Amino acid sequence: MYNLIRPLLFALDAETAHGLTLYGLDVAQRSNFAHLVAKPPAELPTTALGIRFPNPVGLAAGLDKNGDHLDGLGALGFGFVEIGTTTPRPQPGNDKPRMFRLPRHEAVINRLGFNNAGVDALVRNVQQSSYRGVLGINIGKNKDTPNEKAVDDYLFCLERVYALASYITVNISSPNTQGLRDLQEEATLRRFIETLREAQERLGSQSGARKPMLLKIAPDLSEAELDAIAEVLLAVKIDGVICTNTTIDHSSVASDPLGNETGGLSGKPLFARSTAVLRGMRKRVGNQLDIIGVGGILDGSDAAEKISAGASLVQIYSGMVFLGPALIAECVDEIRRQRGDNHGG
Repeated sequence: MYNLIRPLLFALDAETAHGLTLYGLDVAQRSNFAHLVAKPPAELPTTALGIRFPNPVGLAAGLDKNGDHLDGLGALGFGFVEIGTTTPRPQPGNDKPRMFRLPRHEAVINRLGFNNAGVDALVRNVQQSSYRGVLGINIGKNKDTPNEKAVDDYLFCLERVYALASYITVNISSPNTQGLRDLQEEATLRRFIETLREAQERLGSQSGARKPMLLKIAPDLSEAELDAIAEVLLAVKIDGVICTNTTIDHSSVASDPLGNETGGLSGKPLFARSTAVLRGMRKRVGNQLDIIGVGGILDGSDAAEKISAGASLVQIYSGMVFLGPALIAECVDEIRRQRGDNHGG
């Protein structure tokens, strides 16, 4: 079905098409037509982060900033859904246009800038949703919060979403909030994550349910920076890492009329770099952390390659723009085939 409506969606600007697609998914779910949108993927139970997932293919943060569309997205067969990034206060994000499709490169550039309705709106949406699957909630800081006070924004969000989340992702790697990636610097990161880890354990003790915490990192880090990040993550005993966010390197799409638009580049051109970061991070952390691989998954073999590179789970985003919900089952099938091949020797 997506192949039929894609030309219509691509005739609209990217952000309008995005909103229309999510609205359509909600309507399909409420009308019990979700099975016409995507065939349910095969069962492929996977345990990671101490959580049992029905399959290892999830939705990356950013598609549903506020949890407005959890029911519609949850009906597509994802093994888990991550919503956000959410911030303490509502903010409009950057000026439009701020989202661009590059079909020739199967890529997307966005400079949305953590546009969202604020964490309290997200909490209300999750509470009102009928979704009961594995839920990740991605947290960030407001644009006007200085980095020296950034941890307060993350603590504010962490405390509000903790009871509702299956896991929490700390996003300090978006390129669209000025200075955010500076929080990845080793000494700053250590203090930052230590503070959040203390809050995580306190909230877990108070609620009687410990929720895993992950850090989402950028693909544009040097080997030395990756060494330092891995050292910090192991030292503070975080639960996992997401490799990776979007890239600021647009050299692979320089020939495209939209290739020089400011923002993070995702989709096919991100695949090799994000997978290299994933593979390198797995070597650095061994089996001590779970890793979610995201970036440039456009078919099942891409998802399987992320798993081979060391990912416990994978997430898709831009691939949904170009291929639609059928990509979920394709990814699950290819990972299942890979597991079967591995088991066969």
